[in-house]
Amino acid sequence: MQQASDRLYIILSGVFIASLISCNLIFQKFFQIDIWIPFVGSYTFEQSVGLLPYPITFIVTDIISEIYGREKANRVVTSGLIASLFMLIVITVSDISTATPWSPVDDQTFSKVFGLSGAAVFSSMMAYLIAQYLDVRVFHFWKNLTGGKHLWLRNNASTVFSQFVDTFSVLFLLCFLDVIAWDRFSTLLLNGFLFKVFFAAFDTPIIYGLTYIIRKKLGLQFGEEVKS
Repeated sequence: MQQASDRLYIILSGVFIASLISCNLIFQKFFQIDIWIPFVGSYTFEQSVGLLPYPITFIVTDIISEIYGREKANRVVTSGLIASLFMLIVITVSDISTATPWSPVDDQTFSKVFGLSGAAVFSSMMAYLIAQYLDVRVFHFWKNLTGGKHLWLRNNASTVFSQFVDTFSVLFLLCFLDVIAWDRFSTLLLNGFLFKVFFAAFDTPIIYGLTYIIRKKLGLQFGEEVKS
């Protein structure tokens, strides 16, 4: 069982880090879509495409928290931070390297697509660090309070709270550092938070299903965690 448990932890960690890196690589593109909301009518939703893979990071940390415990959940969060900083170093070195005349991607195009500003990366990393550690802490607060019951409660309570903190923090820092105009703050905050709340509710049955399968696979009882 230990071998299967370790293998699964590595896979979950890999999915988490890949999702986080994707967010930071693609966040500079923004999209919009017209949706219809009851009692409101037509609404134009605008947000960064970097938001799309971000809910996966919270699904993974909730699964790891539930199966492996708080310490290992914090460990994968720290690994994600280190991986993101390493990604930034690689991109920075690549950006300052001069392209050859025959390079399919010239310096200007590369900088426009991958040249993440220091301000934007700083904002993303600070918000990420605060939100992910809060997610793990709040998740285990509710888990201890309910005696390991009501997974739906701790999953949604931890994710919704940490996602709001993350959305507010990153937008506030980006606006404060003049990366995004202040007049976009309220719209992007509302859109980002509602998107994350929707997926927090949407991923609840996914969390239940995956934790049930994992526990069965690893021979764990309900509420039991893998021993380190």
